[in-house]
Amino acid sequence: MRRLLLYILLLTCTLSSYAQEKKVLKLDETARIEYVDRLTDEQLDTIDVKKKLSINDYTLIGLQYGAGLSMFMFNPPQENDRVILPYNAGITFTKYGKMFGYMPYFGFQIGLFYAQDAYQFTYNEEYDYTFKIENSEKAVIDVIEVPMMFQFHYDMWNFKIMAQLGCFGGYRLGIQRYPGVTGGESMYQNSFAPYETRIDYGLKGGVGFGLVFDPIEIHLQATYKHSLSSIYEPDYNSEYYYRFAYPASIVVSAGVHFQLTKRSGKTKADMKKEARKLIYENEEDHEFNGGKGR
Repeated sequence: MRRLLLYILLLTCTLSSYAQEKKVLKLDETARIEYVDRLTDEQLDTIDVKKKLSINDYTLIGLQYGAGLSMFMFNPPQENDRVILPYNAGITFTKYGKMFGYMPYFGFQIGLFYAQDAYQFTYNEEYDYTFKIENSEKAVIDVIEVPMMFQFHYDMWNFKIMAQLGCFGGYRLGIQRYPGVTGGESMYQNSFAPYETRIDYGLKGGVGFGLVFDPIEIHLQATYKHSLSSIYEPDYNSEYYYRFAYPASIVVSAGVHFQLTKRSGKTKADMKKEARKLIYENEEDHEFNGGKGR
C-alpha cells in the first residue's frame, strides 16, 4: 500500500512538472513572436537570412533617347539608302506583373515619342537617273508616336534581359524635302502634298538589356519599327496602278528608368516571417541536441 502511494505521488509530480514546462514553453513562444514583431530594420539586417531574388509587381517611368537608320519600302521597288537620324526621344511608363498569376516575366509599356522617318533615293548608273518625289531625292519626316508594347523580362540581381513586341500609332507632323544635285524645288518643299497621308501606325519590337541599381535602371535597346501606313495614297498617280511607300527604321537607344515601386527583395513583413522561422528552427535544433547546439 505504501509503495502504491509512492508511485501515485511520483506520477503526480511528473505530470505537474510537464504541465509547468508546457506553460513556460508556450509563454516563451509568445515572447519570441512579440520579440520578432518588434525587430527594427537594423536588427533584421543582423539575422542571416538566405537571399533570394523575388520580383515584385512594380512600375517604372523612364526617359529614352536614341538614334536610328531609316528607309522606305516602295512598291513598285525604288532603291533608297538608309538615312541616319539622330533624333528619337520619348518618355515611357512600364508596368510589370505576373503572367497567369505566378510567372514574374511579363510587362506592359506605353510611351510618347518624337521620331523621324526618311528616304534618300540612290543614283541609277545604268539609266543615269535618280528617282524623285515632288522633285526631291530625299525627305525627312517628323513624327509623334505612341507605342504600346508587351514586354518579357528575365531579372538577375543587377542585370535584366528584355524582349518586347507591340504596335504604335502616330501622326506625321512635318516634312523637309531636299532636291539633290540636279536642283529644282517642289511647291511642297516644307509641307505635305494633298495626296500624302499624315496618320501613321504599324508594328514595333526589339530586344535589350538593363543594368539595375535600385531604384534606377539603365536600359539599352535595339528596336525595329515598320509602318503599315503608306506615305502617300495608293492611287495618287493612277487609279489602276497603285503605289505604296512604307517607312521602316532601326533605332538603338538608351534610357534611364526610375522605379516607382519596390522592384525586388523582401518587405519588412517577409523578413520578420523568415526571422521568426529561423528562430524556431534554431530552437528545435537546440532541443533535438539536448540543449547542446548542433
